[in-house]
Amino acid sequence: MQPHIRYLAKLSAPLLCLAASYVLGEAGPDTRVIVRNMQAAWARAVDYRVKVEVRTYKADGSFATQKFLYTFKKPDRIRLDLEWPHPGMVLIFPDKEGKVFVEPSGIGRFFHLHLRPDSSLLIGSSAQRIDQTDLGLLVRHISYDLTDGRRGPAEAVDEDGSSVIHVRAADHFRPDTVTCYRFFIDRTTWLPVRVEESTPEGRPERSVAFDGLTINTGVPDSLFRTE
Repeated sequence: MQPHIRYLAKLSAPLLCLAASYVLGEAGPDTRVIVRNMQAAWARAVDYRVKVEVRTYKADGSFATQKFLYTFKKPDRIRLDLEWPHPGMVLIFPDKEGKVFVEPSGIGRFFHLHLRPDSSLLIGSSAQRIDQTDLGLLVRHISYDLTDGRRGPAEAVDEDGSSVIHVRAADHFRPDTVTCYRFFIDRTTWLPVRVEESTPEGRPERSVAFDGLTINTGVPDSLFRTE
């Protein structure tokens, strides 16, 4: 099982990634304003819940889908309630030892696991750990991608109520790898609602969509209980 966050790719992403190599301009005031708005929005957030749909792409264009409800409470508490492909499975981080508490579904719920965040059972090809999945970290990554992490031109455009940032940058989790990103930022909440990732050659790799985001609803501490 790979509960870490993946990115939702469209068929247009490869073409846009390739185009960015030639036509997008330098990161300018628009991207800086977007980043400041995201940082301010995250600073106001105490907790949030959001439905996540994950797609992981293979070289032949096929993909595997994961769906789960993601709950986060500052400073670092995370809960995933899986809907597909393992409905009923729950993952909570951190337990009292800083590990990931795993409660399987069905009869397996009586057999709990406590795994390290970097366990091979939890990490896939993206190298992203469960403790690297919150929106605050994503906001910091976007800021870095537009500055020290940038490996090519960058641009922000408006699209269907979102500000969309196109940038080629150092991969967030894999060393010595360059990735083409598209970040969709909702202009009401000023938080990311979708991210698309592809190779510099234009092949979709990973994607995630955030749907139904609710912020500061008073998520109880009991939701993250691991005993």
